[in-house]
Amino acid sequence: MKKVICVVDDEKNLNDLVAQYLIKEGYEVRSYYTYEEASIHVGDDDVQLWILDIMLDDKSGFDLLEEIRHQGAEIPVIFMSARDKEFDRIIGLEKGSDDYITKPFSPKELVLRVNNIMKRTYKSENTRITIDSYELDEEQRKVFDDKVEIDLTTKEFDLLMMFIKNKGIAFSREKILENVWEDNYFGSDRVVDDTLRRLRKKLPKLNIHTIYGYGYRLG
Repeated sequence: MKKVICVVDDEKNLNDLVAQYLIKEGYEVRSYYTYEEASIHVGDDDVQLWILDIMLDDKSGFDLLEEIRHQGAEIPVIFMSARDKEFDRIIGLEKGSDDYITKPFSPKELVLRVNNIMKRTYKSENTRITIDSYELDEEQRKVFDDKVEIDLTTKEFDLLMMFIKNKGIAFSREKILENVWEDNYFGSDRVVDDTLRRLRKKLPKLNIHTIYGYGYRLG
């Protein structure tokens, strides 16, 4: 089951961008653009993390954090703010936030911070995934076949996780490039075929289908 993250920021473009990156990482995201919208959902018991902007219309993220803590929940909270003030950081920590990131920030950096907090907070949960008789440890980025570890490159593992988190969904080569190689790759989409060929060779029982003239699908 996907972990649920609530993002609260009245800057719609930034809110949507953060949500886009977190969804790509495999989280379920609920976006709220006002204090009132978010306050209604403070008691939702399926939320694993809140990301709060400090400045929220006539109230603040600090007020929302107090509501969250008043519910007795030890849910992790990350503040994001355009104000890089030591005073804000101290208040946030005193009120029980888990992290603080200053705008403008890289969405990738925020995702890394979220992942670290999730691992630290929910470390007791089993992070292993079973697919086509292979066992994957997502946290350690390892793949096993009958307890024997299979060595994958970074991109091979990223490609495998993309398929696993989107099982049954067909992806074009262009979409795979966008999801796995992101914006820092400017070569041919043949790299997708080459990487997948190596992945199939290392994991021959993996049920990845070729959709001719389009791309690939797991399951």
